Amino acid sequence: MLKFAKTAALVLTASFGINATAHANVEEALANICTIVSADDKGELRKKMRDVQSDYRLKLRDYYAGITCNGQSLIRTALQNNATEVGTLLVKKMPSRDLSEPEQDGKTLQAWINDNGMQNNAIAKEVLARL
Repeated sequence: MLKFAKTAALVLTASFGINATAHANVEEALANICTIVSADDKGELRKKMRDVQSDYRLKLRDYYAGITCNGQSLIRTALQNNATEVGTLLVKKMPSRDLSEPEQDGKTLQAWINDNGMQNNAIAKEVLARL
């Protein structure tokens, strides 16, 4: 019984260490995503998303809510920087039900767009078409 308890404790400790390491590695992999979105670099964003998916088996919807750029989501950052190519790619890759959910400040993407007068932006039109 004691041998089993020691083995179980060792396995639990090792799994927590692996989980923390994997989480840190994902953060490193996504470190410059805000810069990519702001620069409207669609090719680099595709590469980043492909690498994260192959290395960590995560899709955009899995990590989208956890990333903020100066307190804003990735799509809001694209809207603010007029990063049309990246913004439309992000909107197309996100499930429509996730686009209609409130973000960290409690506002939906559509409400935020209306509040900031960005209805004529190409990304905003893409968002509205998906909802």
